[in-house]
Amino acid sequence: MAKIFCVANQKGGVGKTTTTVNLAAGLAKVGQRVLVVDLDPQGNATMGSGIDKRALELSVYDVLLESASVKEAKQTSEKVGYDVLGANRELAGAEVELVDLERRERRLKGALAAANDDYDFVLIDCPPSLSMLTLNGLCCAHGVVVPMQCEYFALEGLSDLVNTIKQVHANLNADLQIIGLLRVMFDPRITLQNQVSDQLKQHFGDKVFDTVIPRNVRLAEAPSYGLPGVVFDPASKGAQAFIEFAREMVRRVGSM
Repeated sequence: MAKIFCVANQKGGVGKTTTTVNLAAGLAKVGQRVLVVDLDPQGNATMGSGIDKRALELSVYDVLLESASVKEAKQTSEKVGYDVLGANRELAGAEVELVDLERRERRLKGALAAANDDYDFVLIDCPPSLSMLTLNGLCCAHGVVVPMQCEYFALEGLSDLVNTIKQVHANLNADLQIIGLLRVMFDPRITLQNQVSDQLKQHFGDKVFDTVIPRNVRLAEAPSYGLPGVVFDPASKGAQAFIEFAREMVRRVGSM
């Protein structure tokens, strides 16, 4: 049975897509069967997994409107070792079309249930806003992985996200919880980042992942080649950190 996790943060530019594709590649490297679901109309997780979003015949848009199944719409990216349910600009229209449909916030849950036995992990890359798309992701997930930079504005955004998760937990998905906070783009030479990191650990305890993702040029370069950093330069510090994070995720899920 697949474990489904949203990678979410209501603050933009915190590395959600980078986290999604690199965690997926790391999990694939340690022997897990992985599906990435791109719920962002920008399609960055699709492109960052080596798949051209402009060439998609079927996408997550078709799955949400129930005109295609996950098995029909997913693409296998041989370069990165995992499957992708891709997105493109069509997905922006799904927001409007879903409003009048039955089970509008549970469309993705139903679709993924049919592919439950095919994967060990399903990672959902959510858009930064709390939209109908994000709600579909949160309604089918077992938990949320929150990538965040160790800065004070990030702490404010985190409180908003925690409140959103509580509301979804209470009203739509009793399984939903924060699996963990991942510190990304971390530079230990900056005093402020160390202070915020300490505050996170004091406040959230073991909800903060042990793995820390360093600020790394190779991770930043990788998307321009259509690859996760873990595949683009496996020896880089960023890639090594994500592979360690993948191992930590497997351990944490095993104890859930």
